[in-house]
Amino acid sequence: MSSRRRSRAKAEPPRRGSLVIVGTGIRAVRHITPEARDEISHADKLFYLVNDDVSELWIKTLNPTAESLASCYVRGESRAIAYRRMIVKMLAPVRAGSRVCAAFYGHPGVFVYPSHEAIRLARKAGYEARMLPGISTEDCLFADLGVDPARSGCQSFEATDFVIFRRKFDPSSSLLLWQAGVIGSMVYRPRNVTFGLRALAKYLAGFYGGQHEVVLYEATPLPLFEPVIRSTTIDELPAAGVNGAMTLFVPPKSRRPDPEGLRQLRLSRAKLRIIPPCWDSGVPSAR
Repeated sequence: MSSRRRSRAKAEPPRRGSLVIVGTGIRAVRHITPEARDEISHADKLFYLVNDDVSELWIKTLNPTAESLASCYVRGESRAIAYRRMIVKMLAPVRAGSRVCAAFYGHPGVFVYPSHEAIRLARKAGYEARMLPGISTEDCLFADLGVDPARSGCQSFEATDFVIFRRKFDPSSSLLLWQAGVIGSMVYRPRNVTFGLRALAKYLAGFYGGQHEVVLYEATPLPLFEPVIRSTTIDELPAAGVNGAMTLFVPPKSRRPDPEGLRQLRLSRAKLRIIPPCWDSGVPSAR
Protein backbone atom coordinates (compact mmCIF):
# COMPACT_ATOMS: atom_id res chain seq x y z
CA MET A 1 0.00 0.00 0.00
CA SER A 2 1.40 3.45 -0.91
CA SER A 3 2.09 6.06 1.76
CA ARG A 4 -0.79 8.19 0.35
CA ARG A 5 -3.26 5.31 0.74
CA ARG A 6 -1.99 4.57 4.25
CA SER A 7 -2.50 8.19 5.30
CA ARG A 8 -6.05 8.14 3.91
CA ALA A 9 -6.79 4.92 5.83
CA LYS A 10 -5.53 6.48 9.05
CA ALA A 11 -7.70 9.55 8.50
CA GLU A 12 -10.92 7.56 8.12
CA PRO A 13 -13.41 8.42 10.88
CA PRO A 14 -14.63 5.72 13.28
CA ARG A 15 -17.63 3.70 12.19
CA ARG A 16 -21.03 4.91 13.31
CA GLY A 17 -21.63 2.47 16.19
CA SER A 18 -19.96 3.17 19.55
CA LEU A 19 -19.45 1.55 22.94
CA VAL A 20 -18.96 3.10 26.36
CA ILE A 21 -18.48 1.03 29.50
CA VAL A 22 -19.42 2.70 32.79
CA GLY A 23 -19.32 1.84 36.48
CA THR A 24 -22.28 2.23 38.82
CA GLY A 25 -20.12 2.14 41.94
CA ILE A 26 -20.79 -0.09 44.93
CA ARG A 27 -23.58 1.70 46.78
CA ALA A 28 -26.84 1.64 44.86
CA VAL A 29 -27.68 4.89 43.03
CA ARG A 30 -25.44 7.05 45.28
CA HIS A 31 -22.05 6.10 43.85
CA ILE A 32 -22.68 6.66 40.15
CA THR A 33 -21.06 9.70 38.54
CA PRO A 34 -23.06 12.28 36.56
CA GLU A 35 -20.97 11.34 33.50
CA ALA A 36 -21.89 7.66 33.77
CA ARG A 37 -25.55 8.49 34.37
CA ASP A 38 -25.66 10.59 31.21
CA GLU A 39 -24.23 7.75 29.13
CA ILE A 40 -26.79 5.32 30.56
CA SER A 41 -29.68 7.71 29.85
CA HIS A 42 -28.72 8.57 26.29
CA ALA A 43 -27.66 5.16 24.96
CA ASP A 44 -29.58 3.63 22.06
CA LYS A 45 -29.07 0.27 23.77
CA LEU A 46 -28.15 -0.33 27.40
CA PHE A 47 -26.75 -3.48 29.00
CA TYR A 48 -26.12 -3.81 32.72
CA LEU A 49 -24.76 -6.18 35.36
CA VAL A 50 -25.38 -5.16 38.96
CA ASN A 51 -25.67 -7.07 42.21
CA ASP A 52 -28.71 -5.50 43.90
CA ASP A 53 -32.37 -5.01 43.01
CA VAL A 54 -32.40 -1.29 43.83
CA SER A 55 -29.73 -0.52 41.20
CA GLU A 56 -31.48 -2.72 38.66
CA LEU A 57 -34.85 -0.99 39.08
CA TRP A 58 -33.25 2.44 38.97
CA ILE A 59 -31.28 1.68 35.80
CA LYS A 60 -34.45 0.55 34.07
CA THR A 61 -36.08 3.90 34.84
CA LEU A 62 -33.17 5.71 33.17
CA ASN A 63 -33.28 3.76 29.91
CA PRO A 64 -36.15 1.54 28.67
CA THR A 65 -33.78 -0.46 26.46
CA ALA A 66 -31.97 -1.81 29.54
CA GLU A 67 -31.10 -5.51 29.32
CA SER A 68 -29.38 -7.51 32.05
CA LEU A 69 -26.27 -9.53 31.26
CA ALA A 70 -26.93 -11.83 34.22
CA SER A 71 -28.65 -14.29 31.88
CA CYS A 72 -25.22 -15.04 30.37
CA TYR A 73 -24.29 -16.96 33.52
CA VAL A 74 -25.15 -20.62 33.99
CA ARG A 75 -24.57 -22.21 37.39
CA GLY A 76 -21.70 -24.69 37.33
CA GLU A 77 -20.52 -23.50 33.90
CA SER A 78 -17.16 -21.85 33.26
CA ARG A 79 -17.26 -18.10 33.80
CA ALA A 80 -15.21 -17.70 30.62
CA ILE A 81 -18.19 -18.92 28.58
CA ALA A 82 -20.45 -16.35 30.23
CA TYR A 83 -17.94 -13.60 29.47
CA ARG A 84 -17.90 -14.52 25.78
CA ARG A 85 -21.71 -14.33 25.69
CA MET A 86 -21.59 -10.85 27.25
CA ILE A 87 -19.07 -9.62 24.70
CA VAL A 88 -21.17 -10.91 21.81
CA LYS A 89 -24.28 -9.23 23.23
CA MET A 90 -22.56 -5.87 23.73
CA LEU A 91 -20.93 -5.75 20.31
CA ALA A 92 -23.91 -6.84 18.18
CA PRO A 93 -25.77 -3.48 18.38
CA VAL A 94 -22.49 -1.59 18.03
CA ARG A 95 -21.95 -3.28 14.66
CA ALA A 96 -25.53 -2.39 13.75
CA GLY A 97 -24.68 1.29 14.22
CA SER A 98 -26.10 1.92 17.71
CA ARG A 99 -24.72 3.98 20.56
CA VAL A 100 -24.26 1.25 23.19
CA CYS A 101 -23.62 1.60 26.92
CA ALA A 102 -22.82 -1.24 29.32
CA ALA A 103 -22.98 -0.56 33.06
CA PHE A 104 -21.16 -2.80 35.54
CA TYR A 105 -21.29 -2.43 39.31
CA GLY A 106 -18.21 -1.11 41.03
CA HIS A 107 -15.39 -0.01 38.74
CA PRO A 108 -15.98 -1.44 35.25
CA GLY A 109 -12.29 -2.09 34.73
CA VAL A 110 -11.62 -3.98 37.98
CA PHE A 111 -12.12 -7.74 37.60
CA VAL A 112 -14.46 -7.24 34.64
CA TYR A 113 -12.86 -9.13 31.76
CA PRO A 114 -15.78 -8.59 29.31
CA SER A 115 -15.46 -4.81 29.56
CA HIS A 116 -11.80 -4.72 28.56
CA GLU A 117 -12.20 -7.31 25.82
CA ALA A 118 -15.31 -5.68 24.32
CA ILE A 119 -13.50 -2.34 24.12
CA ARG A 120 -10.44 -3.97 22.55
CA LEU A 121 -12.50 -5.76 19.89
CA ALA A 122 -14.63 -2.69 19.15
CA ARG A 123 -11.57 -0.50 18.62
CA LYS A 124 -9.91 -3.16 16.50
CA ALA A 125 -12.98 -3.16 14.24
CA GLY A 126 -12.86 0.63 13.90
CA TYR A 127 -15.57 1.66 16.37
CA GLU A 128 -15.25 4.30 19.06
CA ALA A 129 -15.01 2.64 22.47
CA ARG A 130 -14.06 3.94 25.91
CA MET A 131 -14.43 3.30 29.64
CA LEU A 132 -15.54 5.60 32.46
CA PRO A 133 -14.38 4.90 36.03
CA GLY A 134 -16.49 4.01 39.04
CA ILE A 135 -16.08 3.54 42.78
CA SER A 136 -14.63 0.08 43.46
CA THR A 137 -14.61 -2.31 46.40
CA GLU A 138 -11.02 -1.23 47.04
CA ASP A 139 -12.11 2.40 47.43
CA CYS A 140 -14.79 1.37 49.92
CA LEU A 141 -12.35 -0.86 51.80
CA PHE A 142 -9.86 1.97 52.30
CA ALA A 143 -12.66 4.13 53.72
CA ASP A 144 -14.38 1.50 55.88
CA LEU A 145 -11.19 -0.03 57.35
CA GLY A 146 -9.39 3.28 57.74
CA VAL A 147 -6.49 2.16 55.58
CA ASP A 148 -4.19 4.66 53.90
CA PRO A 149 -2.35 2.72 51.14
CA ALA A 150 0.36 5.39 51.06
CA ARG A 151 1.59 4.62 54.57
CA SER A 152 2.86 1.09 54.15
CA GLY A 153 2.20 0.52 50.46
CA CYS A 154 -0.49 -1.80 49.16
CA GLN A 155 -0.29 -4.93 47.01
CA SER A 156 -3.24 -6.42 45.19
CA PHE A 157 -3.69 -9.91 43.72
CA GLU A 158 -6.51 -12.18 42.64
CA ALA A 159 -6.55 -15.00 45.22
CA THR A 160 -6.32 -17.97 42.83
CA ASP A 161 -3.54 -16.29 40.86
CA PHE A 162 -1.73 -15.50 44.13
CA VAL A 163 -1.54 -19.15 45.13
CA ILE A 164 -0.89 -20.94 41.84
CA PHE A 165 1.85 -18.52 40.74
CA ARG A 166 3.35 -18.22 44.23
CA ARG A 167 3.37 -14.46 43.92
CA LYS A 168 6.27 -12.65 45.55
CA PHE A 169 5.24 -9.81 47.82
CA ASP A 170 6.37 -7.67 50.74
CA PRO A 171 4.73 -8.72 54.05
CA SER A 172 5.53 -5.28 55.49
CA SER A 173 3.01 -3.76 53.06
CA SER A 174 -0.76 -4.19 53.13
CA LEU A 175 -2.03 -7.09 51.03
CA LEU A 176 -5.39 -7.27 49.23
CA LEU A 177 -6.59 -10.63 47.90
CA TRP A 178 -9.60 -10.39 45.60
CA GLN A 179 -12.19 -13.13 45.09
CA ALA A 180 -10.98 -15.15 48.07
CA GLY A 181 -14.46 -16.62 48.38
CA VAL A 182 -14.21 -18.38 45.01
CA ILE A 183 -10.52 -19.30 45.15
CA GLY A 184 -9.64 -22.31 43.01
CA SER A 185 -12.94 -22.31 41.13
CA MET A 186 -13.41 -21.45 37.47
CA VAL A 187 -17.19 -21.91 37.45
CA TYR A 188 -20.10 -19.65 38.29
CA ARG A 189 -21.30 -20.11 41.89
CA PRO A 190 -19.05 -22.96 43.05
CA ARG A 191 -20.35 -25.24 45.79
CA ASN A 192 -17.19 -25.65 47.88
CA VAL A 193 -13.95 -23.65 48.02
CA THR A 194 -12.71 -24.77 51.45
CA PHE A 195 -9.83 -26.67 49.85
CA GLY A 196 -8.72 -23.44 48.15
CA LEU A 197 -8.88 -21.49 51.40
CA ARG A 198 -6.71 -24.13 53.09
CA ALA A 199 -4.11 -23.73 50.35
CA LEU A 200 -4.25 -19.94 50.70
CA ALA A 201 -3.93 -20.09 54.50
CA LYS A 202 -0.94 -22.42 54.24
CA TYR A 203 0.85 -20.09 51.82
CA LEU A 204 0.14 -16.98 53.91
CA ALA A 205 1.20 -18.68 57.15
CA GLY A 206 4.67 -19.18 55.71
CA PHE A 207 5.13 -15.40 55.64
CA TYR A 208 3.03 -14.16 58.56
CA GLY A 209 2.52 -17.11 60.90
CA GLY A 210 -0.83 -18.74 61.56
CA GLN A 211 -1.92 -16.29 64.26
CA HIS A 212 -1.57 -13.16 62.15
CA GLU A 213 -4.94 -11.38 62.10
CA VAL A 214 -6.65 -10.70 58.78
CA VAL A 215 -9.93 -9.06 57.78
CA LEU A 216 -12.73 -10.40 55.61
CA TYR A 217 -14.44 -7.45 53.98
CA GLU A 218 -17.61 -7.06 51.96
CA ALA A 219 -18.81 -3.63 50.87
CA THR A 220 -22.52 -2.97 51.14
CA PRO A 221 -24.56 -1.91 48.09
CA LEU A 222 -27.43 -0.55 50.22
CA PRO A 223 -27.26 2.84 51.97
CA LEU A 224 -28.87 1.75 55.25
CA PHE A 225 -26.69 -1.32 55.77
CA GLU A 226 -23.21 -1.63 57.23
CA PRO A 227 -20.34 -3.35 55.40
CA VAL A 228 -19.24 -6.78 56.59
CA ILE A 229 -15.96 -6.47 58.49
CA ARG A 230 -14.91 -9.69 60.16
CA SER A 231 -11.59 -10.38 61.83
CA THR A 232 -10.02 -13.82 61.93
CA THR A 233 -6.58 -15.41 61.89
CA ILE A 234 -4.81 -17.04 58.98
CA ASP A 235 -5.15 -20.47 60.61
CA GLU A 236 -8.90 -19.96 61.07
CA LEU A 237 -9.50 -18.65 57.55
CA PRO A 238 -10.74 -21.95 55.97
CA ALA A 239 -13.55 -22.17 58.54
CA ALA A 240 -14.39 -18.46 58.62
CA GLY A 241 -17.41 -18.63 56.29
CA VAL A 242 -15.94 -16.71 53.36
CA ASN A 243 -18.46 -15.88 50.63
CA GLY A 244 -17.86 -15.03 46.99
CA ALA A 245 -18.23 -11.28 47.46
CA MET A 246 -15.55 -10.97 50.14
CA THR A 247 -12.11 -9.44 49.79
CA LEU A 248 -9.33 -10.54 52.14
CA PHE A 249 -7.25 -7.78 53.69
CA VAL A 250 -3.94 -8.77 55.30
CA PRO A 251 -2.48 -5.98 57.46
CA PRO A 252 1.28 -5.49 57.21
CA LYS A 253 3.83 -6.91 59.59
CA SER A 254 5.94 -4.40 61.48
CA ARG A 255 8.93 -2.97 59.64
CA ARG A 256 12.18 -1.20 60.42
CA PRO A 257 13.93 1.42 58.30
CA ASP A 258 17.13 0.39 56.58
CA PRO A 259 20.17 2.30 57.98
CA GLU A 260 21.68 2.72 54.52
CA GLY A 261 18.43 4.09 53.14
CA LEU A 262 18.25 6.61 55.99
CA ARG A 263 21.85 7.66 55.37
CA GLN A 264 21.29 8.19 51.65
CA LEU A 265 18.23 10.36 52.27
CA ARG A 266 19.94 12.19 55.16
CA LEU A 267 17.24 11.14 57.59
CA SER A 268 17.35 9.72 61.10
CA ARG A 269 15.09 7.48 63.15
CA ALA A 270 14.25 10.53 65.29
CA LYS A 271 12.95 12.41 62.26
CA LEU A 272 10.82 9.43 61.24
CA ARG A 273 8.91 9.65 64.54
CA ILE A 274 7.05 12.71 63.30
CA ILE A 275 5.52 10.60 60.51
CA PRO A 276 2.23 8.86 61.51
CA PRO A 277 2.85 5.14 62.07
CA CYS A 278 1.67 2.53 59.60
CA TRP A 279 -1.47 0.61 60.37
CA ASP A 280 0.45 -2.47 61.49
CA SER A 281 -0.51 -2.92 65.12
CA GLY A 282 -3.89 -4.58 64.72
CA VAL A 283 -7.08 -4.91 62.69
CA PRO A 284 -10.43 -3.12 62.93
CA SER A 285 -12.99 -4.39 65.38
CA ALA A 286 -15.44 -6.85 63.84
CA ARG A 287 -18.94 -5.53 63.31
